[in-house]
Amino acid sequence: MIRVLLVDDQPLIRSGFRALLDLEDDIEVVAEAADGAEALALTRQHLPDIVLIDIQMPVVDGIEATRRIAADPTLAQVHVVVLTNYGMDEYVLDALRAGAAGFLVKDIVPDDFVHAVRVAARGDALLAPSITRKLIDRYVTQPLPTVAGTGLDELTAREREAVTLVAHGLSNDQIAARMVISPLTAKTHINRAMTKLHARDRAQLVVLAYESGLVSPRSF
Repeated sequence: MIRVLLVDDQPLIRSGFRALLDLEDDIEVVAEAADGAEALALTRQHLPDIVLIDIQMPVVDGIEATRRIAADPTLAQVHVVVLTNYGMDEYVLDALRAGAAGFLVKDIVPDDFVHAVRVAARGDALLAPSITRKLIDRYVTQPLPTVAGTGLDELTAREREAVTLVAHGLSNDQIAARMVISPLTAKTHINRAMTKLHARDRAQLVVLAYESGLVSPRSF
């Protein structure tokens, strides 16, 4: 059973998402919160698999709540997925750097929303190519300084290649096809890279790939 915590300061938004998830036999909404502080408390209480959290909220916003959840070692198995609007792309990078496993736009198609919850529960990042494109666009228009000492020198050539493809938004199957290896081997390369780079998940690999200079936005 996939356990979900819904966090949004708008009751109508929460009830809409809950109605969709309540239709699924393998998903359970364990609690709802109206702000980031309440979300943190309920996350510690219920230990959900997924926290679906809005960005702009009172008391504590979604990005800060995500940062606190990601920093708590007792919540290491909790995957935070940020909810946002199309007009708020500037927050995407901040959410990923805070530890989010990905993000969803609020007007997502219902079937895609439910699928996304299952994807996040498996530990896969919600970073489709179109979403990654928006992240890259920010680097192009507002480039950040390259961060040194990220540990990239510890990666093998194949692990670096896999990380590069993750940063371009490819799935494990697509990475396997591009590298001419099995999906299991692709996943192994990615998991080893995450361990060596101390990345919480694939989403953080994307951030590290760009901040380290491994991938250039203009190469996408």
